Amino acid sequence: MDGIEQEYRDRLLVIRLNVQETVGRELAPVYGFEYTPTFIFFDAQGSEIWREVGTLDAQRVQESLE
Repeated sequence: MDGIEQEYRDRLLVIRLNVQETVGRELAPVYGFEYTPTFIFFDAQGSEIWREVGTLDAQRVQESLE
């Protein structure tokens, strides 16, 4: 994730939540994630485009930004 965040820093906002902290516990039911790590990709309007649980596919992130 660090590499993706660094590579696309001008085009991608990465928000990390810890489900053990208050904000993470509050947002888990809002966004419907139960497992960690869960990666949710949103478009510029805030609509969910896709999600992955476990491992993030860097190629999919790149394709979504094109």
